Amino acid sequence: MWPRILDIVMPMNESRPRITMPIPTEYFVDQEKYFYLILLHLNVATCIGATAYIATGTMLITYLKHACGMFKIASYRIERAMMINILQNSMENEIMIYKAMIYAVDIHRKAIKFAELLITNFEGSFLFLIAVSVCCLSLNLFRIFQSVTFGNSKEELLLHFLIVAIILLYMFLANYAGQEITDHNNHVFSTAYNVRWYTAPLSIQKLILFLLQRGSKTFSLNVGGLFAASLKCFASLTSASISYFTVIYSTQQ
Repeated sequence: MWPRILDIVMPMNESRPRITMPIPTEYFVDQEKYFYLILLHLNVATCIGATAYIATGTMLITYLKHACGMFKIASYRIERAMMINILQNSMENEIMIYKAMIYAVDIHRKAIKFAELLITNFEGSFLFLIAVSVCCLSLNLFRIFQSVTFGNSKEELLLHFLIVAIILLYMFLANYAGQEITDHNNHVFSTAYNVRWYTAPLSIQKLILFLLQRGSKTFSLNVGGLFAASLKCFASLTSASISYFTVIYSTQQ
């Protein structure tokens, strides 16, 4: 774009070298004549796509952080409930502990239900994003390799590096948020296990037993029964992308 701007600001007798579009496209029109309109369309489309990409990711992380907060509240209520002195005025304190434990069990159940509902409603979109991200990562790695091998322009190389970095960051943040859900749920289990539940009345021990039984099974955000959002899943997706890249490279030999 700069050569065209300089042609207007500082015209020369000879034309400056033209810069090709960063993203090759075919509009079936004279690209020299409609250069600025095409460039405007590319910039607007890129901004809209980036905004949607960031907005959906931010919304997902916000929802998952809300679920983490619910798990944290459940852990806090369990700790506070078991700090009540049962020996003094035992009947009244027992009722207080009983109510506090009911609230803790209820909010833990709601947190799990909220997280599962979130994944269920967007399961198709998440599967599509995973597939697109892995494919884009593999193809951009291949383009980086080609740019380095054949000595393509630095602008093209930097563009593909930027795309790879964005995809990796997006995948990492999504899986890290899923890992936090699992960790916070495990924290509820460890909290219920570490409090002095054995000193509580039998009715309260039964409530704690619900949490212990639920916590014995690992809870994770499962997408389509294929992917469980976690750091391990991020490593697996990255490894799969690199594997597809090597397959593409081997077919080009």
